[in-house]
Amino acid sequence: MNGRPAVLTVDLDALASNWQALARLTAPARCAAVVKADAYGLGATPVVRRLLQAGCREFFVARVDEGIRLRDSLADVWPREARLYVLHGAPREAEQDCLTYGLVPVLGSRQQVDHWRALARRLGRALPTALQVDTAMSRQGLSPLILARLIDADDGLAGLATELVISDLVHARNPQHPANRRQLELVHRWRQRFPAARASLACSAGIFLGADFHLDLVRTGAAMYGATPTVGQRTPMRQVVQVQARLLHCQHISTGEPMGDRNTSRAQRPTRLATVALGPVGDYLCGPASHGRLRLQGRRMTWVGRPSTDTVTVDITDVDDERLTPGRLLEVLDEVQDINALAQLARTNAFEVLTSLCGRYRRQYRGSVPL
Repeated sequence: MNGRPAVLTVDLDALASNWQALARLTAPARCAAVVKADAYGLGATPVVRRLLQAGCREFFVARVDEGIRLRDSLADVWPREARLYVLHGAPREAEQDCLTYGLVPVLGSRQQVDHWRALARRLGRALPTALQVDTAMSRQGLSPLILARLIDADDGLAGLATELVISDLVHARNPQHPANRRQLELVHRWRQRFPAARASLACSAGIFLGADFHLDLVRTGAAMYGATPTVGQRTPMRQVVQVQARLLHCQHISTGEPMGDRNTSRAQRPTRLATVALGPVGDYLCGPASHGRLRLQGRRMTWVGRPSTDTVTVDITDVDDERLTPGRLLEVLDEVQDINALAQLARTNAFEVLTSLCGRYRRQYRGSVPL
């Protein structure tokens, strides 16, 4: 038995199918894949390898080191026409790495622009560049004032071969919010100042605001991994991730005996209990409401007592004994109880669930891709 408490299975074909569905929905705009944070914890190398097979040619990571690892691991299959953008830009110590590995930095501050421009001057050639414009978020990106000054200056953007201008929607998950349309109008204004560059505003949720928001390029992340793109709507995407928890041991107890952590309940009949190692998924299943469930072949099991973070005790009295032995895997996260349901239980979002779970379980892959 593997030493880790549970197994996380990534369905690479489902992920590729999700990307293809989004690419069809957003055509003729290009559909890029956001694979930051090790592809949301699913493993950037196998994820990107499968997406390349599916036809994806544009990717976003957060940091330069992520891009380097990805290009190194996929050197045998990386297409000449593929693009890999770095959302956090290029730190000075990593500028040469961007050139070596063909990474395009997304510049979001005046300092980043100045440093990248200085490198272009030293090399005597224009450098591939993406610019991020802050149209409402006040978090990351060039302010409209700074960008206007750069454009109006004689040498403000000299040496930058700007191929992409991006911004981020603040209220994309709320289709009725008026700020969405205001931001779109602002991006159209900036788009006119960069006639040779493509424009990108929509991430996963923004895609479902309609074709007006697709512009030249969409950046799909959460939806591609199976997350619900908008508030109050079920995801049209296929489920990508499955988590199974391992049964540690079983025991019989008599009527009236205490059960579960802190002995908060007592057996009302002769009862068979199972202790299951949840691992980090317990942080979500055993949250404030504690309504998460374990299942065996679709049959739901009931918590006994108070769940703890790492393990949970469940009542298996009515489950066939022969199917429950130490080491048996029980369904925790699947089509019935998906990452969206788990995120709702924990009052967080699917991105947080994925990135926190995936690095702490043994990953295995399903799908047609050579690993």
